[in-house]
Amino acid sequence: MAYGAKTYTLREESTESGTRYLISFKDGQGEHHELEVSEQLFIEFRQMERKNRNLQQWNQRHREFNEVWDETLYRRALRVPKTLDERMIEKERNELFYKAVAQLPEIQRRRFLLYYEYDFNFYQIAEMEHCTASAIQKSVSVAREKVKAEMRKYLQP
Repeated sequence: MAYGAKTYTLREESTESGTRYLISFKDGQGEHHELEVSEQLFIEFRQMERKNRNLQQWNQRHREFNEVWDETLYRRALRVPKTLDERMIEKERNELFYKAVAQLPEIQRRRFLLYYEYDFNFYQIAEMEHCTASAIQKSVSVAREKVKAEMRKYLQP
């Protein structure tokens, strides 16, 4: 049976004694049955049909009708995955960067990492180091230039 195919029918019948509410259906053996139900049950069935119809219409409006292939998903990705080459280059750069930072004098390395790695500002670092913020700024700036120079040595042919 297809999704959404009704397996029953609802019918109202007006008689001299009032309105009759009937539901007819076929059982598992294919025999046809018709039951008289209360008005409340009949109304509930009608509301259920209406909700089902609305749900099916919503589903039709929001269903994606094109095939979703890897290429389509790739184009829709928020962050496109890096190629193997890009990952290898990034790994090598990171290694060079960490080597360059490791070569800094202890004080400059500590201040550099506190500023760039742990996101402390110059005033917070100055308070930790018991010196002025301008001294921290100068130390971090010199450290940054040393790291840049070291990276340029390896990255330029």
